[in-house]
Amino acid sequence: MDNLLDARALSKLKWRCRRGLLENDLLIERFFQRHEATLTVAQGEALSALMELSDNDLLDLLLRRKEPQGELDRPDVHALLEQLRTPPAQPN
Repeated sequence: MDNLLDARALSKLKWRCRRGLLENDLLIERFFQRHEATLTVAQGEALSALMELSDNDLLDLLLRRKEPQGELDRPDVHALLEQLRTPPAQPN
């Protein structure tokens, strides 16, 4: 089992995830609201790798306009993207 991110690493990651495009910020904020308590080190590393992208390239991935390529085409990034892309469950 992968270790959970500690509070300091989580804080740094959240700071790193601040984006210039509101759309990205909204999707990332929603992700943190749902998953920050269970975020693992591996997931944090995958998210950090995505944060290396430009805002427009990141948005294309989040909106399924594109799929990860090159160094980002790996299972941990794909899994994290699915978490980022999945809308919250709708109450009945």
